[in-house]
Amino acid sequence: MDRDTFFAAFRGQFPSLSKTVEGKPAVYLDGPAGTQVSQGVIDAIASYYQECNANHAGHFATSRESDARVDAAREAFADFLNVPDPETVVFGANMTTLTFAFSRAIGRTWKRGDKVLVTRLDHDANVRPWVLAANDAGVEVLWADLRVEDATLDEEDFRQKLAMGPRLVAFTGASNASGSRNDVAALCRAAHQAGALTYVDAVHLAPHDRLHAFKWDCDFLVCSAYKFFGPHVGVLYGRRELLETLEPYKLDPAPNSLPDRWMTGTQNFAAIVGAGASVDYLASIGRAAAGDSTLSRIDALDRTFQETRAHEQALAKRFLQGLTELPAYRLWGVAEDEAWTKRVATFALTHARKPSRELAAELDRRGIFAWHGNYYALELSKRLGREPQGMLRVGFVHYTTNEEVDRLLAALHEIGR
Repeated sequence: MDRDTFFAAFRGQFPSLSKTVEGKPAVYLDGPAGTQVSQGVIDAIASYYQECNANHAGHFATSRESDARVDAAREAFADFLNVPDPETVVFGANMTTLTFAFSRAIGRTWKRGDKVLVTRLDHDANVRPWVLAANDAGVEVLWADLRVEDATLDEEDFRQKLAMGPRLVAFTGASNASGSRNDVAALCRAAHQAGALTYVDAVHLAPHDRLHAFKWDCDFLVCSAYKFFGPHVGVLYGRRELLETLEPYKLDPAPNSLPDRWMTGTQNFAAIVGAGASVDYLASIGRAAAGDSTLSRIDALDRTFQETRAHEQALAKRFLQGLTELPAYRLWGVAEDEAWTKRVATFALTHARKPSRELAAELDRRGIFAWHGNYYALELSKRLGREPQGMLRVGFVHYTTNEEVDRLLAALHEIGR
């Protein structure tokens, strides 16, 4: 069975994919801003509300059941992030809120003369919290540049800035705008050699490749479940010694043990349970591919991302080849489909005459959903000279089909004539 056929079978688990626009199936290429969710995720959330809707740490049945389901979700994310200790997994409203909380806590450890390094490739959620914390602490912000020609991190500039001795380095696993990806392990090694902590934004990498937060030696790594088929929940991994020694902004009565000391206020328990179900959904793909329902979740996830990565790579190759026949469009990012270590299946485009908003509206009229603008990758958009119009962005995930890629190419051809 070819992969397009294999993954087509999983589309049936996504109710939203049955939507039609003027009689044609809708094409969801807006995944970089948030993917669709499976029926299993929907059922897990509904079941929580029906069976154990209660607050944390109560001595009664529904509270105990609620805590058990949240604990199970945390164990699922320990497997998803590839970390050995579930207590080092923290949930929050979203990646941005978690990062603001940690930037305030880490910023309290800085003193005048210190430096922090951010990059122009990143989503603003891994830039502005650190810039604001640096301003509050009176420390210098260093900026690692990007390469305009392919919208990738300028690694030489990154290492030059590392030589200036920043206390913390914040960088992305993959750009949510251009799809450009970084070698997380190599950047973490370089940062640690320079004496810096690392804060890795894996929000856009997580749907497309296997995460290895522990093996990569990240100090912190954060992602968002709604980017990989779950509800709107942020997830953070931190090294235990840092989570235990950093002082959080928290209420006095709140527990001081892990992970509760970092989970401010009452959490969205139903969404956390739904997020755990999204991990189990992903594991089901690996088990189906292996033909082994007994495969452990870690092994199943390993297999899942082997399969999804190959499928997305094939879709990307199909798209990039088709794009060469559309000379009115410019791709902002790595153009060589064989350079798969340098990108994921997310593409930023501009047209020679039409603004990105118009392109997105024209695609919508054809039942194809895509984003326009800068998608909060503000520094990248400015550096590429794309403000204020930004770019058109399309993204492929495992439920994207060859037919949908062909529909996109045909629509771009028609719109761009």
